[in-house]
Amino acid sequence: MATKVYIVYYSMYGHVEKLAEEIKRGAASVEGVEAKLWQVPETLPDEVLGKMSAPPKSDIQIITPGELAEADGFVFGFPTRFGMMAAQFKAFLDATGGLWRTQQLAGKPAGIFYSTGSRKFLFGSFLLYQNQTEILKSTEKNSH
Repeated sequence: MATKVYIVYYSMYGHVEKLAEEIKRGAASVEGVEAKLWQVPETLPDEVLGKMSAPPKSDIQIITPGELAEADGFVFGFPTRFGMMAAQFKAFLDATGGLWRTQQLAGKPAGIFYSTGSRKFLFGSFLLYQNQTEILKSTEKNSH
């Protein structure tokens, strides 16, 4: 049976999507790996996207939080905004709370890729990671 790797991304202008396609190509070149691209849902109205000159979204399927449980591993991609991941991707991750609570993602490896114009992303990323680690530790203590 193939190892399912989900490449889940958000891309407003297509830069991150191009990175995702290359990651898929590389992952799919490994024998026994089935790589699949997914987009997270857009949170901005079409009117706002139009004012931002955002091109239309590609036909890559939109993922729901529950579909993450089907994968054996993940690679998450997003652009940065003011030193943090794009709000659209954060909104998607925020919706995965039930999966974490029920341990459906436990033990599944994950990686990230991103497009940024600033080095400040690393600091913001660390703070988000630190916060999630504390939440997971708290959950672990409460489950015993």
